Amino acid sequence: MERTAVRRSMHSPARQQAPLVSRPAAPKSDALRIIPLGGLGEVGRNMMVIECQGKILIIDMGLRMPEEDMPGIDYIIPNGEYLKGKEQDIVGVLITHGHYDHIGALPYLVGRLRNPPVFAGALAKAIILKRLEDVPQNSKLVIFDVQDGKRFKLGPFDIEPVRQNHSIPDNFGYFISTPVGNLFHTSDFKFDDSPVNELPTDYNRLKEIGKRKILLLLSDSTNAEEPNHSRSEKVIMENLEEIFKNAKGRVITATFASLISRLQQIITLSEKYGRRVALEGFSMKTNIEISKQLGYIKAKRGTLLKTKDLLGYPDDKMTIMCTGAQGEERAVLMRIVNAEHPLLKIQKGDTVIFSSSVIPGNERTVQFVKDQLYRQKANVFHYKMMDIHASGHANKDELKQIIELLEPKFLVPIHGQMSMLVSHAKIGEEAGLEEKNIAIAENGNIVTVTKSTITIEKERVPANYIMVDGLGIGDVGEIVLRDRQSLAKDGMFVVIAVVDRQTGRVRGSPDIISRGFIYLRESKDLLHDVRKRVVDIVHKSTGSGGAVNWVYVRDNVRNKVGDYLFLKTQRRPMVLPVIIEV
Repeated sequence: MERTAVRRSMHSPARQQAPLVSRPAAPKSDALRIIPLGGLGEVGRNMMVIECQGKILIIDMGLRMPEEDMPGIDYIIPNGEYLKGKEQDIVGVLITHGHYDHIGALPYLVGRLRNPPVFAGALAKAIILKRLEDVPQNSKLVIFDVQDGKRFKLGPFDIEPVRQNHSIPDNFGYFISTPVGNLFHTSDFKFDDSPVNELPTDYNRLKEIGKRKILLLLSDSTNAEEPNHSRSEKVIMENLEEIFKNAKGRVITATFASLISRLQQIITLSEKYGRRVALEGFSMKTNIEISKQLGYIKAKRGTLLKTKDLLGYPDDKMTIMCTGAQGEERAVLMRIVNAEHPLLKIQKGDTVIFSSSVIPGNERTVQFVKDQLYRQKANVFHYKMMDIHASGHANKDELKQIIELLEPKFLVPIHGQMSMLVSHAKIGEEAGLEEKNIAIAENGNIVTVTKSTITIEKERVPANYIMVDGLGIGDVGEIVLRDRQSLAKDGMFVVIAVVDRQTGRVRGSPDIISRGFIYLRESKDLLHDVRKRVVDIVHKSTGSGGAVNWVYVRDNVRNKVGDYLFLKTQRRPMVLPVIIEV
């Protein structure tokens, strides 16, 4: 393949016009096909399809949270349309770890794919099974345990799990041997020589895997724009201890419920300084309980108490671990700050620790929570003040190092926004890979890999958002979402006219209901004009009676009233005409 071929397919405007196909031609027997259905060009919603000799292996089925312009949407999941009609060819689903951006879509998709076997580590398996209890579905999920180094075979794929450090235990990359060549999927990972409650990175193991000749490396790009090396959890532990040592009152920690290592650190430090711990937040309680059962969370008898029992201790003997580090409206920390929690409220002398970074888009809500805490005389610590959070993802130096350890022929950056994928590609070049051997793909692209070439095909498969709203999966599309956005932006304006079927004349004065557009009592002149116009529009549309096209009448009212309201207010509410024939 020419040096510019992959680059052109990645960046040119024509790429966006690539033909969309649900059934591309089957790959040749001497080629692998890599198809990302989520996680590339975005953060979250991770799902990767690998095809070889007519068989399909899936890695992860994750979700992502809705964007601000998606009112009413609970989650966004991958589009599985490409796999319809291929269900019998799916040999299994590999799960890398137990974060929702890698497992959250399983309850929604596995049943539709005729329940292929799922392979996951012990913690991920427990979280998935718990998740199934909360999501109504009919899937008969069969999950097999995955263990570090214990190989298994699925069709043409010979698979070896490889333990990787992250922010959650039981995180596995996968060495996958195929008739075409060997792949390595890193999962989310970091290199940590001194983690807390985990084994350090096994560099010798990775170097040994590299000697097996890696044809393709699929590598995490989340922190590809971050310089140097990620922080070790040991550094975080030391800084958290400094806060605990100096705290005079209660310690309240807010972090992700999935950061199991961080939760253990907080429990360990609480025990060291004579504090009892209460858990607040459904996901926090659930993950702690699961992790305790599996031995990933260890606490002395009597350390973990219910909140009502903890309140009997002096303030300097209390730690409260809660959710809400992102300023979520109904999370525990926000309810405590707003004095809406039945047992807890902020008091002078509290030490509040935000032990997580801020997810892009949440800056305003997190700042609001911090400001409220300061107003209530709390002492606030966050990651910009001192190192009390470490990412679970590899920075530039680590991404370069894993390439040097594994020595792959080809690289496909995965897990990240386009800027992260491009930065990762540059790191690959710095590590010695040729530009032509690096393919920057996005969701829906078809990446074909042979022993000597890597190509992004002109065709692509459906990979658009599938939105989950309550019990509905995919029934809210662009049109419904656009209506919701319109309602949220400009409100709605309902016009109700009673029309005599025989004469086509309006009886009485039309009724008007406005929600989120104008306050009716203060807009009498506008309403008078609208009512008059509605009567005129109906009369002109119905003529002298007889057979009337009422669909045409309603459309006419909607369009002309909408134009008039925009002329008067420069806003476009959703106009809903209701014509009642009597």
